[in-house]
Amino acid sequence: MTAHSFTRLRAFMVYYIHMKFLSRIIFSLFSNLLAFIVAEKFITGFLVSGDLKELLIVVAIFTAINTLIRPILKLILTPFIILTMGLGLLIVNALMLYLLDYFSENVTIQGLEPLAYATLIISAVNVIITVTARKTYAD
Repeated sequence: MTAHSFTRLRAFMVYYIHMKFLSRIIFSLFSNLLAFIVAEKFITGFLVSGDLKELLIVVAIFTAINTLIRPILKLILTPFIILTMGLGLLIVNALMLYLLDYFSENVTIQGLEPLAYATLIISAVNVIITVTARKTYAD
């Protein structure tokens, strides 16, 4: 393998990794957008104020929180997640929604019950979309 071909291979791998990360972010934005629309429609006490632009900003903030903070929190809480056989992930997801409520003035979660229901619905919608997409692309 020559130095030139190694450089081209390395450039391709960097490009592939960046494109994969970017496509994952775009997919997360789309699935979170659908999840927030469903949660806002069916949960009283979970409010996203404003129009479509504000909703997109809220979804972008939530996706950023999930991309940057969630992996660190999952690493810290790994023993708890293992002890609860994965149910601790719902607590991590609820904390992410609570952070969104704290950071964004367009989101209002009125109490613990709407937070719990919104966590369940947003998690369920994201799981359904992810599983459906994997099955679609696997075929």
